[in-house]
Amino acid sequence: QVQLVESGGGLVQAGGSLRLSCAASGVIFSINTMAWYRQAPGKQRELVAAISGGRANYADSVKGRFTISRDTAKNTVFLQMNSLKPEDTAVYYCNAVHQFTLAAYWGQGTQVTVSS
Repeated sequence: QVQLVESGGGLVQAGGSLRLSCAASGVIFSINTMAWYRQAPGKQRELVAAISGGRANYADSVKGRFTISRDTAKNTVFLQMNSLKPEDTAVYYCNAVHQFTLAAYWGQGTQVTVSS
């Protein structure tokens, strides 16, 4: 089992920045890919950014503004969000995928609200 705990959400004005953190514990050696998803009210959960083996991928809507990084020693993944827009408002979820079973693990989510 893998446990994920997010932190760092909050309320920020448009153009501002936030840094999300996701601390992983448990059977973490089995984790290869970690990612951030978000879900806005009335919308489906969508992939924001993912990191695997040092490679990062981003949704088109956040390219150039968000950066995902991973501190393997601390078992933590980060999402640096700059130039935030009101449409970035959502609950952000940390996700980890078991490299062999492909089981997905989720954090409890952290609210990000961007005011205009």
